[in-house]
Amino acid sequence: MALGPAHLQSRQEMTMIALLLYRTVADHVLPWAMAFASRMLARGLNMPEPLVHSTGDYVVAQVIAFEHGVGRSLCPFRLARRLRARWRGRH
Repeated sequence: MALGPAHLQSRQEMTMIALLLYRTVADHVLPWAMAFASRMLARGLNMPEPLVHSTGDYVVAQVIAFEHGVGRSLCPFRLARRLRARWRGRH
């Protein structure tokens, strides 16, 4: 019992409807939700909204700098390699 092209067409229509729904959410609801969240955060911290944005950018820059600096030496795989090398050196 083979399914004909009608089955494939209805499946394709369902996929297109889902993609349209996801794109609508991503294009309209997500930016609104992000603006609302940053506005509420600024209000909760009693700070101007542009200051919240610039502070967020500063925090992201600090986290990236930490991850590229100290964070690399704290990598569990790198630490395990160092411990194995020291253990081999003692024996």
